Amino acid sequence: MKALAALLAAATFLAACATPQAPAENSLVTTGRLSLRVDAHADRPAQGMTAAFELQGHADRGELRLMSPLGGQLVAARWAPGQAVLDTPAGRQSFASLDDLSLRALGEVLPLAALPDWLAGRPWPGAAHQISAAGFGQLGWRVDLAKRAEGWISAYRDAPPAVSLRVRLDMDG
Repeated sequence: MKALAALLAAATFLAACATPQAPAENSLVTTGRLSLRVDAHADRPAQGMTAAFELQGHADRGELRLMSPLGGQLVAARWAPGQAVLDTPAGRQSFASLDDLSLRALGEVLPLAALPDWLAGRPWPGAAHQISAAGFGQLGWRVDLAKRAEGWISAYRDAPPAVSLRVRLDMDG
């Protein structure tokens, strides 16, 4: 469970030198709640987590924070080209990339660099995609945007272990 929180907190990105700088003040901020489930596979049990999140930036430079239901920060990640930094209550860890972070935290790579674009309702420009009736497919994932107008985005990966990510965006107004 903590590994999933750490993975998503870095969520979604790539970072530079020592400690990456925070994104520019005028960056778009996306907030909401997310739920991640990784099915059991081989000798690993199923894992899942739910958290509030705040995402600022994009695939190249940004920050992702995960908060508990009571609003306390669980983890925070900052990224820039070449490094991802994850701050948890246990301390700070640095990784060469978001892929490295997700691999270490979950034992597999999740497309965290694509998350800012997916939450904006579009494919990540860093990889090929296929348009579908409900959204698009990219990086082995199906991204469902059918309920995005109501604030819901879902992403599914069927390859073992199956993974599902459901996001409820905070809506303006």
